[in-house]
Parts: sequence; C-alpha cells; structure tokens
Amino acid sequence: MIKNHNTRKLAVTPSHKRAMMRNMTRDLFLHEKITTTVPRAKEVVRFAEKLITKAKPADLNAKKALHGEINSKEVVKKLFEVLVPRYKERNGGYTQILKLDNRKGDGAQKAIVRLVI
Repeated sequence: MIKNHNTRKLAVTPSHKRAMMRNMTRDLFLHEKITTTVPRAKEVVRFAEKLITKAKPADLNAKKALHGEINSKEVVKKLFEVLVPRYKERNGGYTQILKLDNRKGDGAQKAIVRLVI
C-alpha cells in the first residue's frame, strides 16, 4: 500500500503533479513570482528549494541534474548565472509565500510565491 505521508495529493495523478511542479517551478525561476493556491504554493516551495540547493555546487553534475528535472535551457542558465550567486551564502529559505484573498469562482485561498532577494 502506497502512503503519501509527506506530500499533498492536489487531486491529480502523480505524473500530472510532477509535470505541474516542473512547470510552476520553471515559471517561478523565470519571473521570480507566481500566483497560485496555497496548497500548490507549499508544494512548489518544497520542489524549488530542493532544485536551488542542488544547483549550489555550480558544477557539471549539478547542471545535468537540473536539465533532467526542468527541461528548459533558459531556466537552467538563469539559475546558474543569477540565482545561485544570489543565494551562495544562504542555507535555505530561498522562497516566500504571501497569502492573498479567496478566489471568486470557488473560494480557494490564493497565494503569491516569490524568490527572496
């Protein structure tokens, strides 16, 4: 029996969730800010912080690992040229979640996820 103790299901299949996390993280790294619901924001923060930590050695192995996760050359380039030098001295806490009001259609609570400067 599979037990997902430490993750949220988000009402999608595992493959859809993996693709959604990759897409949202790609947009977060490109634009440095995204708007989504609170549960998705919490999952994106977990995924994005792990990727930034993987990229911190800034060597070829880290680059290959990130290409396997994100599949976007421009995002990996920005990650290594802009974000890794920015967070070189920081040991975690690269992102921030700001809660907003509820969405009009279904009442889901929205949040902004942004990279800490």
